[in-house]
Amino acid sequence: MQEDIQLYDDAASVAYVRNYIPQELKEKLSDDDIVYIVDLIYDFYESRGYMDMAEDSDEVVEVDEDELVEYVVQNAKRDEVGLFTPEEIRFVVQGELEYCESINLFED
Repeated sequence: MQEDIQLYDDAASVAYVRNYIPQELKEKLSDDDIVYIVDLIYDFYESRGYMDMAEDSDEVVEVDEDELVEYVVQNAKRDEVGLFTPEEIRFVVQGELEYCESINLFED
């Protein structure tokens, strides 16, 4: 239902992801780290054309989560933001996807 769709909110996303990830990762990641990682997630989507595909059709866009995680790990290292393991990044990716589902971002 269209009225159930909420607007994306960066602060709410960070809070949702922070609540989703395990305690030891909560202690390692700052809010800025989470924002950076989430930004990289959307950079990845844009670089692969997923954002355009989602807008242009009703087809489900399949994202290779392993490729996404590797993209984030490599860019965080390159940008000297931090050294994160694929498992740590996967938690943030999954938390962000759960947040998007919670606000019906991917619904028709």
